[in-house]
Amino acid sequence: MRIALFVTCLTDTLYPQTGKSVVSVLERLGHEVAFPMQQSCCGQLFFNTGYRDQTLPLVRGFAAAFGEFDAIVTPSASCAAMVREYHPRLAAESGDPGLARAVDDLVPRVHELSVLLADVLGVTDVGASFPFRVTYHPSCHSLRMLRIGDAPLRLLRAVRGLDLAELPAADVCCGFGGTFSVKNPDVSAAMCADKCAAVVSTGAQVLCAADSSCLMHIGGGLRRQRVAVTTMHLAEILASTTGPASAG
Repeated sequence: MRIALFVTCLTDTLYPQTGKSVVSVLERLGHEVAFPMQQSCCGQLFFNTGYRDQTLPLVRGFAAAFGEFDAIVTPSASCAAMVREYHPRLAAESGDPGLARAVDDLVPRVHELSVLLADVLGVTDVGASFPFRVTYHPSCHSLRMLRIGDAPLRLLRAVRGLDLAELPAADVCCGFGGTFSVKNPDVSAAMCADKCAAVVSTGAQVLCAADSSCLMHIGGGLRRQRVAVTTMHLAEILASTTGPASAG
C-alpha cells in the first residue's frame, strides 16, 4: 500500500514531532510513507471564514498532490473532515467535472490516523509502551463529522503500561473551534476552563487527543492554571516506547 502523509499546517509549523511520530508508527508496522512536497493547506481556515472561492485552488492542489496514493493519512481529524466532507462539495460547485471526479475518487482514501490503523489496516497493537495515566479528549470533528468511534481508545488500550482514565463529559467541545476562539474569546475561555477541570478530575498525567488544535487550546489553559498535565498527540503516544520525561 502506497501511503502518503498529509501533515497539515498546524503540525508542520508548530508540532512537527507529531508528523514524525505518524511516520515512525507506520514504518514500525512495515509501511513506507511518502511525503508529497507540493502539499499545502486543506483550506479549512478560508472555508470556515466564508472564502469559498479562495478555498478552491487548495482543493485542486490537494487532489494533485495526493491523487496517486492508495491511502492518505493525517494526524488531524479536523483536516480529514474538511477534505472528506467539504472538498467534494466545493469541487462540485466549481463547474469542473474533471476536478469533481478526481476529488470523489480521492476522498475515500483520506484517513485520520486512528481510523487508518484500527479500521483500514486492522491493527490496534502498534508496539507502543507508555507507562502513564492518560485521558483522551475526542475532538468535535472526530465525533460529529468523521464519526471515528472508539478507534483511538482501542489503540490506547493496546499500549503497554498505559492506564486509560475516562474523561467526564468527553463529548463536550473544548472551545477552540478554529476561528470561534478568536471571534468569541470569552465563551471559548469558559469552555476551556470546564474542559481543564474535567481533565484534572481524572488524575491523568497526560491528556491525549487526535487534533493538535484541541491540545494547543486545552494545554494553554492547563499551563495558565499551573497544572502538571502533559498534552500529547495520539501519534506521539503510539510512537513511544518509554513516554515523555515530563509526564508525572
